[in-house]
Amino acid sequence: MMDMANPSGDPVSLSHELVQDWFAALERIAGGGQLRAFLEAAGVAPAMLARPGARIGGEQLIAFYQIAAVATGDEMMGLWSRPVRSGSLKLICRSVIGAPSMATALNRLAQVWNLLLDDYQLIFTEEDGRGVMTLAPRMAEAPLNRFGQALMLKLAHGVASWLAGHEAPLAGLRLAFPRPSFAADYAVMFSLQPVFGGGPSAIAFTARTLALPILRKEAEVQAFLERAPRDWLFTTSMAHVLALRVRHFLYAGPNGFRADLAETAGHLAMSRRSLARRLAAEGVSFQQIKDRLRRDAALRRLSQGHEKIDALAQELGFTAAPVFHRAFRSWTGMTPAQYRRMAQTQRGARAAVGEATAS
Repeated sequence: MMDMANPSGDPVSLSHELVQDWFAALERIAGGGQLRAFLEAAGVAPAMLARPGARIGGEQLIAFYQIAAVATGDEMMGLWSRPVRSGSLKLICRSVIGAPSMATALNRLAQVWNLLLDDYQLIFTEEDGRGVMTLAPRMAEAPLNRFGQALMLKLAHGVASWLAGHEAPLAGLRLAFPRPSFAADYAVMFSLQPVFGGGPSAIAFTARTLALPILRKEAEVQAFLERAPRDWLFTTSMAHVLALRVRHFLYAGPNGFRADLAETAGHLAMSRRSLARRLAAEGVSFQQIKDRLRRDAALRRLSQGHEKIDALAQELGFTAAPVFHRAFRSWTGMTPAQYRRMAQTQRGARAAVGEATAS
């Protein structure tokens, strides 16, 4: 089973701004108290989200999705005008399993979704050897939820990738809204850079994707659904964005977080100046990449382990434990120890709920 959540081992995160539309939709259908409860159950302290530059770890987002979808009974969690009732995604997966080709599977996916949605419709067409899935509004005043638009395209791509057994190549991506301030974050969701505006949201599949055989059997549907969105929310690709390759080297390279700009540039076969210039063109600096990776790694390690905080600070490349403590408090509003207690308490609570449900 492929795992797009963390293909290379390094943690990923998304900005709070990118998922704000999602949270707002959930608050509308479930209320602010429930939204806070979902966040806390996923290991996200709501107070963290009020801090400038707040980000949420990939594992936390996956847990949040699973908690909210089950609790609300809406598998799209308020993102569309009509609730997508529990069992709908299973119906979609079963409808595509027996398709004779990937193109037929994508067309079936669109047809089933169109029975579930009122304000938008999915239209699958084949143009110049490519397959294009368009999310078109049914009416001029259809509300536009930015996260909902991206998630629907990710789901269509995720189902195709699952059917093929690996991440399916893409030929293009358009999102129907103006370029947002958090546009760079789409790089960890999609394997290519999106175009913003100029038409309805759409994702294009390569001719190679349309030719892929369908490998999955009906017996595999349940496991795919239980893991959702783990197998499709994040891309496995790093080739389309230099910042992702820098991030991976800092995480997996021989000197880890201690690698500097010169060492990283050498690994990528370019000069320091060229690396800095190309990162600036992507809207990020080397130090910002390192700081964000340190933050994401710290959040994951503290939520999953019991290692000494001073040892973790050293491993993350901080000069001293107090420096790490100050940085962590600036990220989260909590000390590392406070965050670990909160995360582990919520993880224990989720495990207890899972055991109760299984029994």
